[in-house]
Amino acid sequence: MQRVRDGDTVAFRELFAKHSEAVVNFAYRFVNSRPRAEELAQDAFLQIYRARGRYQAKARFTTYLYRVATNLCLNELRRFDYQGKTEPLEGRSLENGEEGTRELADTSLPEVEELLAGIETGARIKKVLDKLPPNQKSALLLSRVEGLSYQEVAECLETTESAVKSLIFRATQTLRDQLADLLR
Repeated sequence: MQRVRDGDTVAFRELFAKHSEAVVNFAYRFVNSRPRAEELAQDAFLQIYRARGRYQAKARFTTYLYRVATNLCLNELRRFDYQGKTEPLEGRSLENGEEGTRELADTSLPEVEELLAGIETGARIKKVLDKLPPNQKSALLLSRVEGLSYQEVAECLETTESAVKSLIFRATQTLRDQLADLLR
């Protein structure tokens, strides 16, 4: 990032290539839309590029990147478009305005019950994650999924390390409570 700050566009392309997919995946967990997650990731890199002259290496670049991405995702969640938005399994609108259905997994595959149980479990976990307050969800995803330390998460969320520990504890407790039947 210091090379980018000094005007090296090749270094920026390297940063983008190295980190863009992780940022897209992170954003997707917030907005549940791959195209919108890709746009948010591009917005994050655009903001970083525009602010490159002010960059100071106080922490790891990923901490800085995820702070920008987290803020963009939280702003996106605050928009009315994403409040309670879900995508139904049937009755999905097609581009031509007609209603269609989503194709289901091939039930002739071996161990289809296990596959479906895994899909259902994943959907339940995602539903509980989506109901978490945004700050708890951010802290949990940054720490447990993206692998950032508590200190780095605190910097991303612009809070204290003890607040991050509390957010992650409450998020984990909610997951345990809501998914208790799966943990037996």
